[in-house]
Amino acid sequence: MSGATPQTIAEACRDVLDAADPATKVRLARRTARQWRRGLLAWRFDIAMPVEPARPAEPELLPPNRMPKRGKGGSDRGRLALIHALAHIEFVAIDLAFDMAGRFGAHFPRAFVDDWIGVGADEAIHFALLDRRLKRLGSRYGAMPAHAGLWQAATGTAEDELARLAVVPMVLEARGLDVTPETVARFRSAGDETSARILQRIYSDEIRHVSVGTRWFLHGCARDGVERPATHWQALVSRHFRGGLKPPFNDSARESAGLTRDFYEPLASS
Repeated sequence: MSGATPQTIAEACRDVLDAADPATKVRLARRTARQWRRGLLAWRFDIAMPVEPARPAEPELLPPNRMPKRGKGGSDRGRLALIHALAHIEFVAIDLAFDMAGRFGAHFPRAFVDDWIGVGADEAIHFALLDRRLKRLGSRYGAMPAHAGLWQAATGTAEDELARLAVVPMVLEARGLDVTPETVARFRSAGDETSARILQRIYSDEIRHVSVGTRWFLHGCARDGVERPATHWQALVSRHFRGGLKPPFNDSARESAGLTRDFYEPLASS
């Protein structure tokens, strides 16, 4: 990460990705969104995005089969582990959004960058809220191991913007729409209304994020002359996403985001 103030949108996105320290990443994400809104960053994609973003020394990143079981959040420890896992998802999501803008922005209209910079700013706020909650509960981000595989969706789709849109917002974020309402209810039943409110805010924002991804996927299909976007989406997901799509699905939230059943139901695993 350079110390100089970025002059282009690509430089600014790269700075976010190169920031390992969580507080610095959040600050740069919000700075980039502010500068972009004010017209202070040139529309130039003059710097390549990194293969992988910088990461802090903690948390320890483990493969899925080595991750400790955290239960369903019924105990205080289980809820803490769940908040930590969600914080890590949001931390990686900051990088996914800024990589989307910096890597693929030149392939789309300016509104594409508007949308993904906005998504990245949202993810930074989400992480900051969860990190603050961890501290108030006597923990911190990095105190527990975290999933090492979240960036794999970016690595495998680095050369294909439609594949990236298909997998990241339309699979990974859409999965959040499926599971978050139950998690909110679980926190409320445990008397943790503060955490429940944070997750409810994240859920509302995720509907918009899935909508952004779906809209730009459809735009890209129309641009490329793809006649059957749902079929193309299924082919991309089958190629780039390991594991089937697991029901139950939150059909109403998905549909409100423009992600209709004809996309995902044919890939649903029992």
